[in-house]
Amino acid sequence: MNLSELRNTPGARKKHKRVGCGTGSGHGKTSCRGEKGQFARTGKGRRRGFEGGQFPLYRRLPKRGFNNIFAENYAVVNIDRLNNFPAGTEVTPELMASSGLVKSKLPIKVLGAGKIDRKLTVSANKFSKSAKENIEKAGGVCKQI
Repeated sequence: MNLSELRNTPGARKKHKRVGCGTGSGHGKTSCRGEKGQFARTGKGRRRGFEGGQFPLYRRLPKRGFNNIFAENYAVVNIDRLNNFPAGTEVTPELMASSGLVKSKLPIKVLGAGKIDRKLTVSANKFSKSAKENIEKAGGVCKQI
């Protein structure tokens, strides 16, 4: 087999439909659009979600809840996860991100679930009341950024 003998398989390259080229084109005088009606006109698009005049699904379904656009979202870390760091470490948001405790770029809030048994200096954007108490009870310091 030579490169000069290579051919496309039948049907691999379909000729595009040339519309608007008269009755001799094989597409008739109306260019495959039929006679009158919505789809015979130019600019025949329908908006997304249009169901032919039927009451659309997105309006039929019940709406639930409330999306507060002013809500502040935090990446959450429980204090028992801070036991992975050696005693005396200054735990910063960068250190938490590099160790895999938080994955997003959101501000960090430390919560008080679990127990902490080592003295750490923890820097975060927010602390819950119980987290602050437990860290300070273990001899650590809470620094709010």
